[in-house]
Amino acid sequence: MAEKKKPSGNRSEASREDRLKAALKANMARRKAQAKARSEQKDAASGDAEG
Repeated sequence: MAEKKKPSGNRSEASREDRLKAALKANMARRKAQAKARSEQKDAASGDAEG
């Protein structure tokens, strides 16, 4: 059987792509913030142990 496609194919694909790009950008920003927080915690923990 052939796949069923919506009549507005290109527009829906573009909007899906835009949603995916936005979700990826938000995910990367969240991961970067998490990594930075972990790094700061690690640095603070090692600084406390030295002092």
